[in-house]
Amino acid sequence: MSDAYPTAYLEGMRLFNAEEFFECHDVLEDIWRETVGEEKLFYKALIHAAVALYHFGEGNMGGARKMCGSCCKYLEPYGPNHMGLDIEQFLREFRHCFQQLLDAQGEYPSGLALLPDRIPKIELKQ
Repeated sequence: MSDAYPTAYLEGMRLFNAEEFFECHDVLEDIWRETVGEEKLFYKALIHAAVALYHFGEGNMGGARKMCGSCCKYLEPYGPNHMGLDIEQFLREFRHCFQQLLDAQGEYPSGLALLPDRIPKIELKQ
C-alpha cells in the first residue's frame, strides 16, 4: 500500500489512529498547502476531523462541534470511498463519537467528554 498513497498521507493516517491529533493536523496541513484541485477539500476535511477530536479531547466543545460539522460537510461529497478511506463508515463512526456533543442544546452537559472507545480509526483499503 505504500506505493498507492503519498507517504505524508499515510503518516497522517498513522498519527490519527495513534490519537495524536495535533501532529496529524500538522502533517495533513502540509499536504493541503501543496495540493490543488478537488483533492484540496478532501485533505481539509481530514484536518478538520483531527482538529475536532483534538478540541473535544481538550474540552473546547464549541470548537469541536464547529470542526465536526465542517469535516462532515467537506467529506460527504467524496463518498462512498476515496483514497482508500471508506467515507461512509468513517462519517458514521465520527458522528457517533460526537453524538452527545451534537445533541446538546444550549449549554453543554457537565461531564461531557471524548469517549476513547468511540474515537474512529482509519483503515485504508486499496
